[in-house]
Amino acid sequence: MAVDYTTRDGIAVITLNNPPVNGLGFSTRLGIVEGIEKAQADASVKAIVLTGASRAFSGGADITEFNTPKATQEPTLHTVIKVVEGSTKPVVAAIHSVAMGGGLELALGAHYRIASAGAQIALPEVKLGLLPGAGGTQRLPRAVGLETALNMIVSGAPVMSEKLATSGLFDQMAEGDLLDEAIAFAQKVGAQTGPHPKVRDRKIEHPNAEGFIQFARNMVTPMAKNFPAPLKCIDAVAAGVKLGFDKGLAAERECFVALVQTPESRALRHAFFGERAASKIPDVPSNTPMRKIERVGVIGAGTMGGGIAMNFINAGLPVTLLETKQEALDRGLATIRKNYESAVKKGRLTAEKLEERLALITPTLAYEDLKDADLIVEAVFEELGVKEQVFSKLNQVAKKGAILASNTSTLDVDKIAAFTKRPEDVVGMHFFSPANVMKLLEVVRGAKTSKDVLATVMQLAKKIKKTAVVSGVCDGFIGNRMVEQYLRQALFMLEEGALPAQVDRAIEKFGFAMGPFRMSDLAGNDIGWAIRKRRYQEKPDLKYSKIADRLCETGRFGQKTGAGWYDYKAGDRTAHPSKNVDEMIVAYSKELGVERRKISDDEIVERLVLALVNEGALILEEGIASKASDIDMVYLTGYGFPLHRGGPMLYADTLGLYNVERAMRKYAAQPNGDAWKPAARVTELAAEGRGFTN
Repeated sequence: MAVDYTTRDGIAVITLNNPPVNGLGFSTRLGIVEGIEKAQADASVKAIVLTGASRAFSGGADITEFNTPKATQEPTLHTVIKVVEGSTKPVVAAIHSVAMGGGLELALGAHYRIASAGAQIALPEVKLGLLPGAGGTQRLPRAVGLETALNMIVSGAPVMSEKLATSGLFDQMAEGDLLDEAIAFAQKVGAQTGPHPKVRDRKIEHPNAEGFIQFARNMVTPMAKNFPAPLKCIDAVAAGVKLGFDKGLAAERECFVALVQTPESRALRHAFFGERAASKIPDVPSNTPMRKIERVGVIGAGTMGGGIAMNFINAGLPVTLLETKQEALDRGLATIRKNYESAVKKGRLTAEKLEERLALITPTLAYEDLKDADLIVEAVFEELGVKEQVFSKLNQVAKKGAILASNTSTLDVDKIAAFTKRPEDVVGMHFFSPANVMKLLEVVRGAKTSKDVLATVMQLAKKIKKTAVVSGVCDGFIGNRMVEQYLRQALFMLEEGALPAQVDRAIEKFGFAMGPFRMSDLAGNDIGWAIRKRRYQEKPDLKYSKIADRLCETGRFGQKTGAGWYDYKAGDRTAHPSKNVDEMIVAYSKELGVERRKISDDEIVERLVLALVNEGALILEEGIASKASDIDMVYLTGYGFPLHRGGPMLYADTLGLYNVERAMRKYAAQPNGDAWKPAARVTELAAEGRGFTN
């Protein structure tokens, strides 16, 4: 049963017991109603305490029931709150640890609330593109005041219970055992004659409510340009202020129903569930034993190696940092210190914490010092011969059972594993730059990578606050393999008539954090050049525009050389369109005999995004990614794809795969059309009227 019912000293104690966070699933909702009715019918019960077992009062809706009939089956949360609020015997909500979303709305329906310090109080629905749909927009302003409530509802951010101690939300803060104090409080109010107070009957007090609501709109509008939910939250609260509780509740329902239908809410919900689904690997059971990771080795103290080391020391894991030369080691340590000092200056870290973290690093020039490491991550030059030297050495020095990980971004993890006599211990851990900031971690599963290695790395990813997505072995894995097709299209469009600034501007207006040419300048154009040179040998039939090679032949490698697709000024990352580059592009088209044409922004966006989609479909066909949401998580967390569009695969579903396939066939008939043969998965799903994610 998801709810426990007991009595103690004339008080009924209803305890939510639906681990891990007492989600308000159907059986929990039913149990609360039955518990209240049982207490009402028992003459010996004078009052009721409603609390949560284990780690939460309640974290809100039960996410396992989302998109199932049980989510809306009666009793709904509205019905439960009505029953709690309508109880003739007083209901005291005893809140600890977490009261979020529907959990907080349930507590607001109780007659009284008592809380322990350190409880996280929040209405986070806005983060899913929704608003609190069970009275939260109406009761919270009446409990804590208009300003505090609007800030909480529009941001979705948790507030600690002690900060709300004097707000009117709680009748008492527990100083000792929460349940003991809640029962004592319930006995006191149970001895009083009713009716007992209801939050809905309170007035919303504010000296200038209308003015504050307008101020909130003015603040939120520019920040929420791609997301309708924050403004709808304000609309619902405003309705309660102006029209009273019942009409406010009706307005809240109307706003909620409207938001559920929006593509933005669909995208945010997709990302929410996609992140959780990414950690589940179809053939790796959740009870797979983990290896202990207590000490980490990192090989390479450059930009990537230093950033990778910071992830582990931030999580309290000691790191042995290996370099081949003392000056490289000193330079790497200085960069790590500088990064932490910057965090101290911004107030994100204390000086004491800085020293604590630096003390976790053991610098070394000797491979033998890695002998006690449970996990060793190499971040050396992206060349198979260099990787061979490193992994052959690790095979000799690493202890039995140590996980050996490569940070390669494109190389064959199976070949790397074959440099050792323990391929089952080898895995790819592809961090994204800057590694201490970017959320994405591609976990590359080799043919012989053992299941416990995979399970351990996925668990470790959570510890170091990364979103880990499993990829099979192929050139470029998920992210870089797809981005190569995206960049190919960007370069073809330069040949055909576009210029770098127009391409970047169009895709950034669509919502990307950065266009392909600004991205290339930031990463270094020489990196793409090296990959293309390899492609010319390995895949001579694959057509590439040579315009990027021309750029690199002039030494324009991007921001690091002060010139790339754009011009840069010393100490300034602003990209200034380059007259020289634009002239070079126009001259190259002429040399090819291509008559340049006007390319619309819509075509730019369609070709760039659908190039990602088509390659993503091939990745699914080949089993490189196990599900479409994994691809979307890679693009949302590692490549700046707009969150409000949910990732390339969900966006394709939003367009409809019938329309996606038609667009691909249209481009296949144009110059450079060889890249546009729709993947079989696109054709099949389009014919069935289905999508990648449904």
